[in-house]
Amino acid sequence: MAVKPKTQQEIALMRTAGKLAADVLVMIEPHVKAGVSTDYINNICHEYIEKEQHAIPAPLNYNGFPKAICTSVNHQVCHGIPGERVLKEGDMVNIDITVIKDGYHGDTSKMFYVGMPSIMAKRLCQICYECLTLGINQVRPGIHLGDIGYVIEKHADKHRFSVVREYCGHGIGKKFHEEPQVLHYGRMGTGIVLEPGMTFTIEPMLNAGKRQVKLMRDGWTVVTKDRSLSAQWEHTILVTENGREVLTTRPEEHW
Repeated sequence: MAVKPKTQQEIALMRTAGKLAADVLVMIEPHVKAGVSTDYINNICHEYIEKEQHAIPAPLNYNGFPKAICTSVNHQVCHGIPGERVLKEGDMVNIDITVIKDGYHGDTSKMFYVGMPSIMAKRLCQICYECLTLGINQVRPGIHLGDIGYVIEKHADKHRFSVVREYCGHGIGKKFHEEPQVLHYGRMGTGIVLEPGMTFTIEPMLNAGKRQVKLMRDGWTVVTKDRSLSAQWEHTILVTENGREVLTTRPEEHW
């Protein structure tokens, strides 16, 4: 598998796209509340990306996807299509944003609570974020890709949550999805060796129940087979000379 590191010019463009994607999640937070539809959230993000950021929402028309963002609620694992569903008190929702600016992609997602979450929902989201953090902290030149998946899976198992295996992180740049695939499970010392200039996403999906998932009839929305809750967090990462840079960092985060 040949993974070409980005040039300094490409990295600069990736930083811009990453910041814009992060900014959309910051902007939309006050709008995520009981009584609003996921399509309402989509429309606000769509308008903000195009009119305020002068960027392109990458999911729109990507292989036929009909909306500008993904919204995955409760037992929906990923790729939920925004629609008429109205958020209610106690729901949790993953909002997945990818923008294209000057030809380069920034990709990130965050879990939001609608009102007061259940104890299980809060714990699942917290452990999933810890898994993301552990994976990111592994990133530096010379480590193997499998090292990232190993620490994520180990932490999830420790807390009795299951890691979804059918969907994974990915290389990103001019293309939405590039090599390598970034699995959220694995063994230390396996996979490609990371080099400065590589850019990819880490986006663990954890289920409160069993790891098995199924694809809905719409051809996009993935749900847990046992209807247990699912959580996901995502960041776009750059491998630097001495470590890593999180290109989609939000103001509340410190890496």
